[in-house]
Amino acid sequence: MATRVYDLEERLIEFGTRIVDVVESLPNKRAGNYIAGHLIRCGLAPPLLYGEAQASESSDDFIHKMKVVLKELKEARVCLKLIIRKEMIKPVKRLDSVNNECDS
Repeated sequence: MATRVYDLEERLIEFGTRIVDVVESLPNKRAGNYIAGHLIRCGLAPPLLYGEAQASESSDDFIHKMKVVLKELKEARVCLKLIIRKEMIKPVKRLDSVNNECDS
């Protein structure tokens, strides 16, 4: 059985690039712009905060920064659920992979 290797930084960067694609696909309407603003912040925060965590000053500081990464990912997950439920991007199946990545 092969062991899967995860490069968390690379995975978070890939997630961020996919979030940019989602944001750019949202409708240019009031709700779309509002969610886009939230999603761009919480979707790009995890890779940036992870980079900051790499220079943490203590193990407690590292844990705190990683908890903020998780908090931002949870916010992104809710934004994605709203987009899917409201079908703001069609077909909603286009969001399956980024939504699944956020859930795992």
